[in-house]
Amino acid sequence: MYELLAPAGDFERLYFAYLYGADAVYFGGQNFGLRANAKNFNLEEIKKATEYAHKLGKKVYVTVNIVFHDKDFEGLDEYLKYLDEIKVDSIIVSDISVIKRVKELNLNLAMCLSTQASTLNSRAVNFWRKLGVTRVVLAREASKEAIKRVKDTGIEVEAFIHGAMCTSFSGKCILSNYMTLRDANRGGCAQICRWNFKNANEIDLTITPKDLNMVEFLEEEINMGIDSFKIEGRMRSIYYVATVIWCYRKMIDKILSKTLTEEEKRYYLAILNRCANRESAPQFFDKLPGVEEQYFNTREEVSNQDFLGLVVEYDKENKIATIDTRNYFEKGMEIEFFGPNTETFSMKLNKIYNESMELIEASRHPKTLVKIPVLNDVEKNDMMRLKVIDKRDFL
Repeated sequence: MYELLAPAGDFERLYFAYLYGADAVYFGGQNFGLRANAKNFNLEEIKKATEYAHKLGKKVYVTVNIVFHDKDFEGLDEYLKYLDEIKVDSIIVSDISVIKRVKELNLNLAMCLSTQASTLNSRAVNFWRKLGVTRVVLAREASKEAIKRVKDTGIEVEAFIHGAMCTSFSGKCILSNYMTLRDANRGGCAQICRWNFKNANEIDLTITPKDLNMVEFLEEEINMGIDSFKIEGRMRSIYYVATVIWCYRKMIDKILSKTLTEEEKRYYLAILNRCANRESAPQFFDKLPGVEEQYFNTREEVSNQDFLGLVVEYDKENKIATIDTRNYFEKGMEIEFFGPNTETFSMKLNKIYNESMELIEASRHPKTLVKIPVLNDVEKNDMMRLKVIDKRDFL
């Protein structure tokens, strides 16, 4: 079983991650996790998410992976006991003191070693394993040779396959703390590496790495026996989470059935690159990254406007879809629908109605409902996006 692991910044993202093909999700609580700016889950929401996942036959992993200072331990015992009581599938940890505390409290919590531990070698893995860790999230800088050696230890291996990279080694960054007093290692990263800087000649520069994608090497990683394929992005939109999970779910299933073609792979990569606002590359897997994997000159990260709306209802008899709008669209646009059970198709948007079934020229306001004629059947929670990629160019 190859697990596809999705990020969830809140319950809505968790819902869409499962719907679009994730086998498991990871998220943080209100404390002890590394994404303080995400909405995150309170105690009742963690319990609700765990029960919901288990009803679907899926899993939840909770991050407890900050670098702890003495004052951070307040409330940790009660939190760990609660996670054990509600039977989360695992916690993700980076600080040895948390691992030790789980053992001292005689809890049944499975423990996964966070990428924050920067693990790259089999000796370190064996050390953590003796302490009780059953899975390791390898550093994003891991090469294929390092992954193979770690996999030979017999431990479960979780590896990032898509999402943002950190300029610092596996997220061990102090730039944010130094420049903004926001501690990246305790959840407050200000993403200094995305800032623009000037050199001595007043030329704008950046130290931003391109995002990670493992499309080209996904089959090789499957053959290496990686247990869990992890997507980064707890603060990303439902559209991003759904699109990335949808693409990798399709690719993994096609690889396992030996039906994935090179043309399809290029198509999924084009979709993945379109839904983010940075370019992507395999980074460290097959070689040390160079000039093609890094931004050196400044660039503007324009927010993606492709996500046009979400299907909330479909009238099969009259072939009318009700859309919860998310971005501006107008009559005459080429649009596309995709979903977990809907074969992707495109169409020209010939008519738009408001809720009173009055014709309008455009949908201008996010989170309003409009109705459009759609001849192909769609389902609730399918997504409507701007058509910018023609599948026929790839297949």
